[in-house]
Amino acid sequence: MLGYIAENLASGMVRTVQWHELDALVAAGAGLVDVRTAEEYAAGHIPGAVSIPLDELADRLAELPDDGQIVAYCRGAYCVLAHDAVRLLRAHGRDATRLADGMVEWRLADLPVAA
Repeated sequence: MLGYIAENLASGMVRTVQWHELDALVAAGAGLVDVRTAEEYAAGHIPGAVSIPLDELADRLAELPDDGQIVAYCRGAYCVLAHDAVRLLRAHGRDATRLADGMVEWRLADLPVAA
């Protein structure tokens, strides 16, 4: 597993987690960050997520765990905000991954939404 992670880090690939894995990760201490705009977050977000829009992420790193995994998500599976967030977090030495889907798919799956 460590070889796989190192390979992905070196190649620049962004790892993903599925929505059904998220509860276990958060229960184990992973941080969950919504990198959409503050307005999108206010309209509905995954319970337990903190709002740090991508354009503020570099300045707000101290608000996220520095010793555990961080899962980033955005609008949908094809939204690049979470990809960019993971790259930024990893460039700052954080263990970051992204949710494979985003809020669109989360809502379509009828999963809980906080507002």
